[in-house]
Amino acid sequence: MPRRPIRVTGAPQAPLRAALAALRAELGIPADFPPEVLAEAERAAQSPALPPYDATDIPFVTVDPPASTDLDQAFHLSRQGTGYRVRYAIADVAAFVVPGGALDAEAQRRVMTLYFPDARIPLHPPVLGEGAASLLPGETRPAALWTFDLDADGNPLAVDVRRALVRSRARLDYAGVQRQIDSGTAEEPLALLKTVGLLRERLEADRGGISLAVPEQEITEHDHTYDLAYRAPLPAEGWNAQLSLLTGMAAADLMLSSGTGILRTLPAAPDGAVGRLRRTATALRVDWPHHVSYAQLVRTLDPREPRHAAFLQECTTLLRGAGYTAFRDGELPAATVHSAVAAAYTHCTAPLRRLVDRYTTELCLAVCADRPVPDRVLAALDTLPARMTDGSRRAAQVERGCVDLVEAALLKDRVGETFDAVVIDLADGRPASGTVHLESPAVVGRVDGDRLPLGERLRVRLTEADPGRAKVRFVPA
Repeated sequence: MPRRPIRVTGAPQAPLRAALAALRAELGIPADFPPEVLAEAERAAQSPALPPYDATDIPFVTVDPPASTDLDQAFHLSRQGTGYRVRYAIADVAAFVVPGGALDAEAQRRVMTLYFPDARIPLHPPVLGEGAASLLPGETRPAALWTFDLDADGNPLAVDVRRALVRSRARLDYAGVQRQIDSGTAEEPLALLKTVGLLRERLEADRGGISLAVPEQEITEHDHTYDLAYRAPLPAEGWNAQLSLLTGMAAADLMLSSGTGILRTLPAAPDGAVGRLRRTATALRVDWPHHVSYAQLVRTLDPREPRHAAFLQECTTLLRGAGYTAFRDGELPAATVHSAVAAAYTHCTAPLRRLVDRYTTELCLAVCADRPVPDRVLAALDTLPARMTDGSRRAAQVERGCVDLVEAALLKDRVGETFDAVVIDLADGRPASGTVHLESPAVVGRVDGDRLPLGERLRVRLTEADPGRAKVRFVPA
């Protein structure tokens, strides 16, 4: 599911990057791995547990951003009668991590990779996450190999997952893949990414699911001032994401059928959150008629258009109620659906970056092999939801802190100026303090004043913008 990607350029000593470093220290984000963890990772990289099944003859490829080296997924697509066969290889982190060891303990502490605009704090040491466990091209790697047979409309007919040795043939990036597909030069396994991706997107729309095409924000420094630009995701990114969603839905179904597992769940957004988002749409002059549903609106937005890009960033707020729900021994939970997916769903395709994926993979492998779930995996179900919730909360703190810093940096030289805005929230329902969303730049900040008009436009004056304290404040003009 999407996060708000932000990228900052500039020298390490630039004020904004210094503030980001201070934020990491304030939040207690670990900078380095302990020596014993690094030593165990080095040993594991040299001697992973390798499966007997050899699938290195399948010409897998990976598709990721250009600089990525922590490659969780590789795929190969082919035609199968009137339908399609999807092979999806997921890095097998369990082949390297000894339960109860120093490496495992550190992963339990970190829970997930954290993303800052200028840095990435990984879940696993680079020797594994960017090396021996990553599905790098030309390297034989242990993986959980998912195989899906789809009908002509993209519906799954058969699902299997097993441990296998795989070898990626190429590390591709989204721009290059998009060019090949658009120009008609892509070979069939890559060309089918569009075919299968569009089929799965159509099925998603039919069931009421929503995939947010969240654009990346890029903050560029110019003579100690900052400019904001958006990079719209390419269609190929959405098609690739559909393979991950297909796998997460299939994994959830496998676990539900066995009566033991852990799901990623999300209740329907409360009216208050949707109302706040409607007011944000007003602030950004995004037309949202009352008879149009949120899902219908999102599909009409163009992330290349700055107002729509800013609104899509704010749409991620409706995902904040997501949680992890574990179950066992056939006692299924009352809530099993992720409302944005509009189906049962679990995290299982990013084990290099997220702890829970290692466990969901083990659960699905056990179901497909018709064998008992390992005791260590069953025991983890008691604590894993709380651990993942804490990790998600920390990731949300990181994201909010980074957004606040970036917004303060964008406005730091504009104190005293006035802006068009809309009041999108009132603090505790009181009309004297609330939150405004500016039309341009698309910044959110606190506003203090008498009788603030919720949902209405007003002019506000910037009274404070301090990147060092991540504070942006306004008063009615």
